Amino acid sequence: MTKEALQTDMVSSRQIQLAFEQGQGILRLAPVFVPRRFSQAGRRLRLHPDDYYALGTQRGSIKERWFSSVIPAMNGSLAPPDEGMSFVSPSERREDKFLFKDAVDELGSALIGTDLWEKYGTWPMYSKFFDFEAPLFHHLHLTNEAASRVGRIGKPEAYYFPPQLNNHLGQFPVTYFGYDPDVTPAMVAERLLRYEAGDNRITELSRAYRIELGTGWYTPPGVVHAPGSVLTYEPQWNSDVNSVQENITAGEVYPYEFLVENVPEERKRNLEYILSLMDWPKNVDAHYKKHYFRPPLPAQQGEGFVEKWITYANPYVAAKELTVLPGNIVTVKDPAAYGCILLQGHGILGCS
Repeated sequence: MTKEALQTDMVSSRQIQLAFEQGQGILRLAPVFVPRRFSQAGRRLRLHPDDYYALGTQRGSIKERWFSSVIPAMNGSLAPPDEGMSFVSPSERREDKFLFKDAVDELGSALIGTDLWEKYGTWPMYSKFFDFEAPLFHHLHLTNEAASRVGRIGKPEAYYFPPQLNNHLGQFPVTYFGYDPDVTPAMVAERLLRYEAGDNRITELSRAYRIELGTGWYTPPGVVHAPGSVLTYEPQWNSDVNSVQENITAGEVYPYEFLVENVPEERKRNLEYILSLMDWPKNVDAHYKKHYFRPPLPAQQGEGFVEKWITYANPYVAAKELTVLPGNIVTVKDPAAYGCILLQGHGILGCS
């Protein structure tokens, strides 16, 4: 390591420690907006209308906002290497910011707790606002086993549909999950064989649920799903691995590479392997809603506040919605580190 690089690391370490101490354990993160080349923006992220193409038309419009992220977005060759990664912003000066990942690496268990640090060695999840005007394609996220074959990790995720951010519901506020219990793998295979020939219309084999604002779902890895056009809060594992089974969605055509971008090179034309990415029993679960629908549940209520569970009942991620009534000062304690997103109102967060 050069003397200059060592000095930079020392300055960064001092900045991180100082921000942690001054914030009394709370780090303020700068907003992270992520463009996507496909589909249309729902325009519910509270950006100025002129800013949705702030990164240029080649990058696509901004459709996501990421929170507490230590990983980059898989977003093509034009994306910078830190796209999607959160930055700590200890002051109003841009030059003072540093990566949240660097803070996690530097502070370790002091920041995220001993259990998470010893088990994962990093902050293991992130969340996002997902904001599309049109429905998204029918796709799955890989299991740990399948993702490990391409050097990645699996991706379980959860959804919550916040009423505060959904002033409109987009073109198609309906989400498909899995396949009808009478569907067979051979029927899905027949549709995938059409991927480069014409519209495979694969959601004809699925089942759909109309989105209810103020509720959510848990989606295990390996379950095919096509999210509806509602702004969605998504707590999820530290991964960005897909296999897209639907080739035409809302008139937009997706190339074969979308199906196999996370498949080993020698298996990209192996249909049996592509089908194996699905957790078949979960996809055809006859009681899918009973097992994976997540209405809000009461967490706690006290003088001046109400707290609800909005993501729960899975071994990976959880989330709560806290409402502090006007003019109140409340103390809320949790047993683990977490990211916090302010949706509306104003006040002071932290210890007095």
